[in-house]
Amino acid sequence: MIWLAAACFATAALLGATLLLYVLRDKPTPKGLALIHGGIAAAGLALLLIAWLSDRGAPGLSLALFVAAALGGFVLLYRDLVHGKPPKLLALGHGLIAIGGFVVLVVFLLHR
Repeated sequence: MIWLAAACFATAALLGATLLLYVLRDKPTPKGLALIHGGIAAAGLALLLIAWLSDRGAPGLSLALFVAAALGGFVLLYRDLVHGKPPKLLALGHGLIAIGGFVVLVVFLLHR
């Protein structure tokens, strides 16, 4: 299950990198892509939470970083929908926090 969570996060990261390019170029973000990105990341977060709660466990730091990234993602989506322009610094921070969570998760998986 935790490997599936990692696959979800990897897919979400690729989609997120595409969205970040839109933000950094001051172009309107494709809302459908943003929703797919968020949905896949949410699925990964749910799987990671289930693994963390189960007997097998999972890295709590990774879970905490992904929760923080998700909160930033909600703010980004809100700012994009309401103001039409998500802040670049927040978009970069969101991505860096998620990358941190992914690195912690991959290190955990490789050292199991």
